[in-house]
Amino acid sequence: MGASGPTRIVILGGGFGGLYTALRLEKTLARDPEVEVTLVNRENFFLFTPMLHEVAASDLDITHIVNPYRKLLRRVKFFQGLVEAIDLPGRRMSVSHGAEHHHHELEYDHLVIALGSITNFYKLPGLEERALTMKSLGDAIAVRNRLIENLEAADFECFPDAREALLTVVVAGGGFAGVETIAGVNDFLREAIPFYPHLREEMLRVVLVEFGPALLPELGPGLGAYAQQKLAERKVEIRLRTGVTSYSDHGVHLSDGTVVPTTTLVWTAGTSPNPLLKTLPCKTERGRIVANEYMEVPDWPGVWALGDCALIPDPKTGKPYPPTAQHALRQGTQLAKNIEAAVRGRQKQPFVFATIGQLAAIGKRTGVANIMGSNFSGFIAWLLWRSIYLSKLPRLEKKLRVALDWTLDLLFSKDLVQFQTAPAPAVSHGEAEGPAVATPAGGRLPAA
Repeated sequence: MGASGPTRIVILGGGFGGLYTALRLEKTLARDPEVEVTLVNRENFFLFTPMLHEVAASDLDITHIVNPYRKLLRRVKFFQGLVEAIDLPGRRMSVSHGAEHHHHELEYDHLVIALGSITNFYKLPGLEERALTMKSLGDAIAVRNRLIENLEAADFECFPDAREALLTVVVAGGGFAGVETIAGVNDFLREAIPFYPHLREEMLRVVLVEFGPALLPELGPGLGAYAQQKLAERKVEIRLRTGVTSYSDHGVHLSDGTVVPTTTLVWTAGTSPNPLLKTLPCKTERGRIVANEYMEVPDWPGVWALGDCALIPDPKTGKPYPPTAQHALRQGTQLAKNIEAAVRGRQKQPFVFATIGQLAAIGKRTGVANIMGSNFSGFIAWLLWRSIYLSKLPRLEKKLRVALDWTLDLLFSKDLVQFQTAPAPAVSHGEAEGPAVATPAGGRLPAA
C-alpha cells in the first residue's frame, strides 16, 4: 500500500503492451480494494494494428478493429488524455484531457511506460507536410478517403497531367506495413476502376519504394522474392535500392533522380520512440528505454518499460527483443505478473519468449508466412494470416463483426464511400430575410 492510500499502478499507453498489462491486472491486483490501477491513453479505444491496412482498402468497417477500453476493462480505471511530463524522482506525472487541456497530476507507486513509437520522416523535405502515414485509425481512414477522392476527381479531370498524378500512388517502405498497404491499395483501386466510366485500369500506377535490396527481409529471401513476384504480376511497380529524397508539388523525388508525379505518398519507412522518453533521466539507446530482463528500469524502483519504447534483452541472444505485437502482448502479461510479485513480496520472473512466426497478407487472397521455421505462401499463408489475427482480436463481438465483413467481401464489391467529418451546409438569418420551409423533423430551413 502507498504511503497515503492504496498502491497506485499507472500504465502509460494503451497499445499491445499497455493493454495486456492492464488485462492481466484486471484479473488480479485490480480486484484488491487496496490497489488502484489506471490506464492512460490518448484515444479511448485499443486499435488492432495488424488489420489497419484492411480498413484503408475498404475490406473492413472502420469500427470493427477497435475496442473501447471501457468495455475491455471494468476494474482498471481509464483516463483518456495526453501525457505531458513524467517526474521520476517525484513519482508523479502531468496529464491533460479535453478540448481545453485540463491538467491533472497523477502519482504512482508503480509506473508502466508503454508509450510506443511515432512516425519518423527523417527530416526529408515535404514529407511531414504532405505524406500520409499508417499508424492510427485516422491514418487508415485518410488513406481510404484520399484514394476515393482522387478517383472521383480523375473521372472528371480534363488535363492528362493532373489525372496522372491523381491515379498514381506511392508507398515508401518494403516491410510488413508497406507491403500490406500497397497490396490492399492496389486491390482496392483495380476493383474500383470499373465504377468510373472515364477511367481505365491502365491509367493506374502503383509504386512501392524500398531502400533495401529486398522486400520483407524479416521473412528471408525466398518469401520476399515470392511477395515481389506476386505484386509485380498484379502490376505493382517495385523500386528496390531506392529511397525517397523529398516530396513536392511535382511529386515524389527518388534517390535515383526520378520524380514520380503523385498526390498520394504513404510513408511506412520509419518510426521513432515517443519523444517524451528523451525527457526522462533513465538510460536510453536510440531513444528507447533500457530495461532489464524483468522489464524494470534500472536505478528507478517501481518503474517498468515494455513494447516499442523499451529495449528488453533476450537471454538467448543478448540482443533486444524486436518491437512486434506478439512480443509486446506477452511482455505485458509477464510485466503484470512481476508487478504482482513486487506488490506481494514474491520472486519476479524474467521475460523469455521465442518468436513464433511472422505473416503478411499480399492481396488477392495470398500471403507469406514463416511459422516456427516453416515457410508458407499463397492461399494457405493468407488463410493462416486471417485465422491467427482473428483469434488475437479482443472480444467475441469484434471477432464476429470482422468475420462477417470478410464473408460479405466475398459476395460484394468494395465500398466507395468517402467519409467526411465536415458539418453539413447551414445558414443563420431571421425569417424576415428570406422564406423558410419546414423540415420533417419540425425545424426550419431556408427555401432554395
